[in-house]
Amino acid sequence: MNDVTSGPELIKQYAQTLPNKPGVYRMFAKDGRLLYVGKAKSLVKRVMSYSRIGSQSNRIVNMILQTHSMEFVTTQSESEALLLEANLIKRLQPKYNILLRDDKSFPYILIKRDHEAAQIVKHRGARKPKGEYFGPFAAAGAVNRTISILQRAFLLRTCTDSYYNARSRPCLLYQIKRCAAPCTGEISLDDYEKLVGQAGDFLKGKSNDIRREIQVNMNKASEDMEYELAAFYRDRMAALTMIQSDDKVNPTTIVEGDIFALFMQGGQVAIQVFFIRAGQNWGNRCYYPKIDKGHEAEDILESFIAQFYDNKPCPKQLIVSHELPEAELMSEALGSRIGHKVEIICPQRGDKMNMMRQALRNAEEALGRKLAETSSQRKLLSQVGEKFGMVDMPERIEIYDNSHISGAHAIGAMVCAGVDGFLKSQYRKFNIKSDIVAGDDYGMMREVLTRRFKRMLAEENDPTKQSIIPQKPDIVFVDGGKGQLSVAVEVFAELNIDDIILIGIAKGPERNAGRETFYLPDGTNFMLPHNDPVLYYMQRMRDEAHRFAIGTHRAKRSKALVKSPLDDISNIGASRKKALLLHFGSAKAVSGASAKNIALVDGISVKLAEHIYDHFHES
Repeated sequence: MNDVTSGPELIKQYAQTLPNKPGVYRMFAKDGRLLYVGKAKSLVKRVMSYSRIGSQSNRIVNMILQTHSMEFVTTQSESEALLLEANLIKRLQPKYNILLRDDKSFPYILIKRDHEAAQIVKHRGARKPKGEYFGPFAAAGAVNRTISILQRAFLLRTCTDSYYNARSRPCLLYQIKRCAAPCTGEISLDDYEKLVGQAGDFLKGKSNDIRREIQVNMNKASEDMEYELAAFYRDRMAALTMIQSDDKVNPTTIVEGDIFALFMQGGQVAIQVFFIRAGQNWGNRCYYPKIDKGHEAEDILESFIAQFYDNKPCPKQLIVSHELPEAELMSEALGSRIGHKVEIICPQRGDKMNMMRQALRNAEEALGRKLAETSSQRKLLSQVGEKFGMVDMPERIEIYDNSHISGAHAIGAMVCAGVDGFLKSQYRKFNIKSDIVAGDDYGMMREVLTRRFKRMLAEENDPTKQSIIPQKPDIVFVDGGKGQLSVAVEVFAELNIDDIILIGIAKGPERNAGRETFYLPDGTNFMLPHNDPVLYYMQRMRDEAHRFAIGTHRAKRSKALVKSPLDDISNIGASRKKALLLHFGSAKAVSGASAKNIALVDGISVKLAEHIYDHFHES
């Protein structure tokens, strides 16, 4: 690499030292920005292909010409390289790759098995609690509705263990026939376990067996003239019917699988994903991956699926709208991760094709709505740029607000918006760390802006770092008048930032919406006509910042209200906290007890008692 700094010749020099092995390569620009992540069955052959630009697309040619350096990782197999590539693309967000932008975790239904009476709950995140997991569901609302119906059908408890243990008589859920009340012995634990087993079987797709059993019990109760019991079984049957009748796509031929339907239009892509589990449709979600011109639908779908399952379990079947270029490799890679065979199907006829057509219609309609919203949003952002003297349309707007009560539980909040509307996944909260005088809004704003933009500059100087707040804003609004704006101006001057527009936004003297005043760094201010669309847009952004800041502040305050002084003592776990509280009655009584009395508590040694006493009597 002595005399060639970029482009095809540089890539050719790298290729001469590479092995004929599978692996992953990364291409970097001169400033350190990651341009592309790719995988190869043979690193030397794939990288060498980039040294010949004659047959490449314009997108690839631009990428090659910008390449200033490369990095490589060899792997044991091509399938391992595929999984590593997907992980790196998701984590590092390269410029020229297809990017899965919305990657929220999915909610599951969990039947917890760490108690004598199993509990049914919604679960999101790592699978640490012991029990059976069913999902994924497309949205939390779908989980909540399903759990509500399962309560009617199987009478499972949803209460916490502490609430369960404290009951002396059945709660309201028992009275309205939503729980069997094992907590007070209204049902034996053995009979309750049968209900739990039935619920698990139903969620596994064994609904017909359960229906037949309930039907038999209902008929028998009716013959014995036990009409209340017969009505109870009738209601359970109706609840099961309700779960299965809410399918937008009828999964008659799929027991466990995901449907991926891709639709392209106007340089944009929508991928509709339907989740089929236990022969039931458990919801759908639409994604809009970021792509560059020149990507083919098959390549987009393949890259999307690889990233999609990077942190999610994969079902046994994937039904796709386009033939994947490397379907066999994808199947092998996903199967090796989860330990069972994954079948990838591109249907051409039959029930699966009918389901795919319906999924494609959903994708087409979703993309149509998205394009209409984006067009409207672009027009609005163009007007924002004109009002505030910008040459180009702002791609990203950020607005900052603070929330506290007399300085307590102080929170700073950042809300951002762009051509896709409010970018909620990029909202950020800032716990105020410095010792700020109660009510010092200026000090809070200084800390928030300093932390946000110091981090931004650090990432610009070292682009290999994973970005927490990904983009630089074009325009920043601070909620407040001249004082708040002057703080922002000082922070930007200290950090040598001069390419971001700063605006202060404040309500009028009557605090009336519609009378907002906009303050500029040069000391001038102005108001917009009360019917101006830009004014409505800025009101929405300011209100969203208020909502986010106040909601975050309330959550922090609520958490502080239930926090115990014992939580701050090191080497004291949940069981010892419980023992101390049972012995003394309250945390306050523990703080006033002598070390000798603390040592009388079961599980508390003399040394630990002295440690607890010292914690409350440091002076």
